[in-house]
Amino acid sequence: MIAYMPQFLLLGLVGAAALFGYKQMKRDAARVSENNRRSEQETRTGAQGTLVRGDDGVYRIKKD
Repeated sequence: MIAYMPQFLLLGLVGAAALFGYKQMKRDAARVSENNRRSEQETRTGAQGTLVRGDDGVYRIKKD
């Protein structure tokens, strides 16, 4: 049983790294998809940026 412990630890580390990489890739894909959707919407309407309302109530161009 003790002889297999390093392999289990290595397998666990590889699995954790794969899970982290998958979550990071999924998050980045969602961000890129949102940027593309917003860009297409701006192109369709002829806008030069997307306005967002700040905490002080003033609208400003959204920064990526």
